[in-house]
Amino acid sequence: MKTKIAVTSFASLSPLGSYTETAWEAYGTSKTTIASYDFDGQKQFAAKIPAFQRQAIETLRHSEPKYKALDETVLLAILVARQAVKQAGWHANDTFGINIGSSRGATQLFEKYHQEFIETGKTATLASPTTTLGNIASWVARDLKTQGPEISHSITCATALHAVLNAVAWLQSGMANKFLVGGSEAPLTPFTLAQMHALKIYAKDEQEYPCRAFDLEKTKNTMVLGEAAAVACLETGISAHALAYIAGIGYATDTIEHNTSISMEADCFQKSMKMALQETPLEAVDVVVLHAPGTIKGDASEYRAIQKVFGDQMPLLTTNKWKVGHTFGASGMLNIELALIILQHQQFIGIPYVMQTQSRSSFSKILINAVGFGGNAVSILLSKTP
Repeated sequence: MKTKIAVTSFASLSPLGSYTETAWEAYGTSKTTIASYDFDGQKQFAAKIPAFQRQAIETLRHSEPKYKALDETVLLAILVARQAVKQAGWHANDTFGINIGSSRGATQLFEKYHQEFIETGKTATLASPTTTLGNIASWVARDLKTQGPEISHSITCATALHAVLNAVAWLQSGMANKFLVGGSEAPLTPFTLAQMHALKIYAKDEQEYPCRAFDLEKTKNTMVLGEAAAVACLETGISAHALAYIAGIGYATDTIEHNTSISMEADCFQKSMKMALQETPLEAVDVVVLHAPGTIKGDASEYRAIQKVFGDQMPLLTTNKWKVGHTFGASGMLNIELALIILQHQQFIGIPYVMQTQSRSSFSKILINAVGFGGNAVSILLSKTP
């Protein structure tokens, strides 16, 4: 990295609550946030934002008439963006970029408007403008009154980390010196859940941990969906308020055999991790935060990729999907949140049903992975120091 890039603030709303208030406390227990809920008369596993946090969403929705028509992905993004920018000390007259993406975008609204169209043959006036993917970053920009570039995109489950990649490119080029990045996802709808079941990857068994992410002994797929929005403020240079620094970035795309698969040894992850590490000694990496969606093939292929890259210098491995589910486009940013918490508290947060014998007394470098359908992998190396 030719330019130092600091993470100067972070904000989230997820099944853990919020980054600044409850996430660390939630990670201090081995209890999952995943539970069984009723979706159109069917019981399904999901990880939901806690009820005490949902009140903030409804308060925002009714705070201005124009916000009443917005999808929940947009409202979540506005809430976390406000919090992150305030913590970073940015102001409305500052010029900073925004890149907040989503795998699926306005899922809830799209399904609502489509159902109305099926029933009546007509749709509401705002159906089109409120279901475009660009809704997220553009509404956040309007809410924050910034004049910088605003970007929304979908690269499925790697969306949030691709936002980081894009921001790094802007910051390294000198075209910007501040960027707000992240992802927002509200996918807990009957149609979205049905799609996951159609792929035969969704958890069905009642057990203590419905999502068995990175359990390499499991014989069934156990992915579970969650909802969340999370963003970070990135700035060029060394900052006294830095939570961490971006020490490396990597990306790659697999040559796929199936629309949803990655290769047996996750070639894309091997390439993205090596690119992110560059000259960093393997033994300097303390932890890898896995993508690990809870599927048999997805978890195993990522592990094989890590074995190929690290060999006998294996770091500690962890994931949060057993606890918060898979939040699609926001998941990579929640992986960054987990890394930041480990760096801040200097305490490893493991997986309760996975035993690891290797121990570390301190943590300074953490590698974060995410990958989307078709093998669009991203790896980000975070460092506690510049």
